[in-house]
Amino acid sequence: MREAFCRSLVARAADPNFVFLTGDLGYNALEPLCRAMGERFINAGVAEQNMISVAAGLARSGMIPWTYSIAPFIYARPFEQIRNDVCHHQLPVRLVGNGGGYAYGVMGGTHHALEDYGTLLCLPHLRAFIPAFDDDVVAIVDLLWKAPMPAYLRLGRSEEPRDWRVPPYAPWRRLLSGDRATALVIGPLVGSLLARVLALPPERRPTVWSLCELPVDSFPEEFLADVERSGHLVVVEEHVARGGAGELIARQLLLQGRVPARFSHHCAQGYPSGRYGSQAFHRRECGLDAECLARELTAGEHS
Repeated sequence: MREAFCRSLVARAADPNFVFLTGDLGYNALEPLCRAMGERFINAGVAEQNMISVAAGLARSGMIPWTYSIAPFIYARPFEQIRNDVCHHQLPVRLVGNGGGYAYGVMGGTHHALEDYGTLLCLPHLRAFIPAFDDDVVAIVDLLWKAPMPAYLRLGRSEEPRDWRVPPYAPWRRLLSGDRATALVIGPLVGSLLARVLALPPERRPTVWSLCELPVDSFPEEFLADVERSGHLVVVEEHVARGGAGELIARQLLLQGRVPARFSHHCAQGYPSGRYGSQAFHRRECGLDAECLARELTAGEHS
């Protein structure tokens, strides 16, 4: 997704109000943006707190600042500055975190982002965007360009199935219709799940939805109808349970009196074995791999 992100910003590099700040990261990915922007591409160094405060000042003066780093370094290390300088003043600073969830694999917990959007959504005025596919990044950059609020964009690795056409971007999308459970998946791991269930006979497929924007204030009627029909909602996210999309969805369903007969939540469990490995390794440990998810989503008959 970094390449799609870079291309989207290069196309806007001529805007004199656009400033890009990186926390000494983006090598082998953002060089085209650096060349296009010249002195408006700022390497803030390993000083993320200062980078966020500078971005807040730029936004206050009418500039369009985007800030970038590995996900934990864009939301955890400068959290106080995001809270006080950006969100309390409702400044349109764009926070871009690369490598959501377990994406940085063997680099370990310091580089994993398992509580990022849950943490940031505690702050006022901020919205989180978790694209599922490369094409989503382009659409989200368009949305955020003139957005009046703080925003967090979580980038990962697009996992879309081969020879499968990505539908146009929308916060909520039904990606597959089926007769079994209803899956609501946050972020790019929906692609690996789709690849697995598309290989199944049509009568054994679940219904698969993608959600790319948080928090959730309402639901599409089509989604609620799918949940009622299947009787089983399965929320899937590469994020811990507390503060995650599963809790947000469950709360809104309760408030609206639309509770499904059965609710499951597959999420990051931290490090069950105490070991670090690839993103695929951590997903398997947490039951977030496509095989595990497909077994639950296709088991039994729907209610």
